[in-house]
Amino acid sequence: MTAIERYLAPAGLDDALAALAGGNATILAGGTDLMPQINAGKVAFRPILLNIRRIPELRAVEVGQGRISIGALVTINELKDNPVIAKAVPLLAEAADHFASDQVRNMGTIGGNVANASPAGDTLVPLLVLDAEVELASATGRRSVPMAEFFTGPGRSVRRPDELITALSLPLPRLRTVSRFVKFGTRPALDISAVSIGFSATLDGGRLSDVRVAFGAVGPVPMRGRATEAVLEGAALDAAIIAKAAATAQGEVKPIDDLRASAWYRRELIHNLLGKVLSDVVSR
Repeated sequence: MTAIERYLAPAGLDDALAALAGGNATILAGGTDLMPQINAGKVAFRPILLNIRRIPELRAVEVGQGRISIGALVTINELKDNPVIAKAVPLLAEAADHFASDQVRNMGTIGGNVANASPAGDTLVPLLVLDAEVELASATGRRSVPMAEFFTGPGRSVRRPDELITALSLPLPRLRTVSRFVKFGTRPALDISAVSIGFSATLDGGRLSDVRVAFGAVGPVPMRGRATEAVLEGAALDAAIIAKAAATAQGEVKPIDDLRASAWYRRELIHNLLGKVLSDVVSR
């Protein structure tokens, strides 16, 4: 384990970005992903330990110009309980309600969940459905990366070592938008997802448009279900369309066998859970 040479806890964003400039800092926010990985020997501390929890700019939730910006330090419990988030993007609040335990939700942050880049990350699927963009900052500038382009593999992303996730920016959903999030694990609220599904669409006159479907824990990165979306776009949700969409989803995911579930079981879960999600949309 690399020894920590310096501990920094800046109170301003500029100071944090200056500390990151050399790419030699480990970022600490909630620590709910970082510390278990350190203890398991999966990652090592860099020479600088940078605690970003004192930076107020990273806690803001703002709505304007048709978008909502959620600061990277907003905790999972704050996602669940914040009335602005619940009204603007209820899908994200619903996912937060299925996230781990209260203790983890009190400490874990949305920025940390995105930075961890786990294919099973509970906020990643709804963020993908909601067309979120990851806001990144460094000492040399800022950039926005669409969520669909952010992840490059399990635990990997396009974020550079000198960059900090500052916020997630999402377009506000249209009127008449319906959305659902569902995950499955041995203990769904506490376990890492064996699979998860996010769904969003405009429902008008009994037909769907602007359909978004995403899956978690069924590939190296969270994925959009493009073929499934194509089946549902413009369709009325009858039994035949629901069955076709569920079968399409089952065929387009690419899961693996691991300790939590076999690839076969994950495909069956995707088929059955998507069918239940769509049936629930029809019944409401």
